[in-house]
Amino acid sequence: MALFDKKKKSETELPENLPQHVGFIMDGNGRWAKKRGLPRSFGHREGAKNFKKIVRYCKDIGLKNISFYAFSTENWQRPKDEVDTIMDLFREYIVDVRNHLSENTRMIFLGDKSIFDDDLREKMIKLEEDTAHYTEMTLMMAVNYGGRDEIANAARILAQNVKDGEMNPEDINEESIADCLYTRGIPDVDLVIRPSGELRLSNYLIWQCAYAEYYFTDILWPDFSPKELDKALIDFDGRHRRFGGV
Repeated sequence: MALFDKKKKSETELPENLPQHVGFIMDGNGRWAKKRGLPRSFGHREGAKNFKKIVRYCKDIGLKNISFYAFSTENWQRPKDEVDTIMDLFREYIVDVRNHLSENTRMIFLGDKSIFDDDLREKMIKLEEDTAHYTEMTLMMAVNYGGRDEIANAARILAQNVKDGEMNPEDINEESIADCLYTRGIPDVDLVIRPSGELRLSNYLIWQCAYAEYYFTDILWPDFSPKELDKALIDFDGRHRRFGGV
């Protein structure tokens, strides 16, 4: 599949069969700013701009499911001004999405929304409801998210179902657990992309990434370009995925 057949943005030859779900760990915003002698908050704003650019490009090339690690359950420990900047960016992004609801992209927020201010939580829920019927692409943003926390939450749901007599303990299996995750109905992650030079998953979609392929790069997130995404997709196409087989 040549990109000039789509938007004429690149002459890179992409594989015909793209991953069903690409997960991005948006890392390196603070370091990007620090290298330039700027406040970390400036790096997050640049990272947010790049997020929008990468989302647009993902849609242009036909990716169906994309997820972004935007704010973890551990990120609340960061300085208050940095956290406040990130929350403001969430609000701005939700307004921006609302201005483009005709673009047929479903929006899902992964994570525990209960901790957010009422206005932000209500905006998230309303946006999910208003885009639930869109089918061209599903965009997931992980906010106040942790993979272990997600699995613990699923365990609580299943325990309550057993307590209420809705199911028996022996009915609990991989499918029933998956149905209680934030990503219910979404394909598992095929490819995880992490910029910034870090070589870890950082508690991101750990259930859904059981058989994911990983792509690491030293490029910091604000500088992660569509061309770099092309490289990751081409690299992914060369992997031999056995899923435990031969």
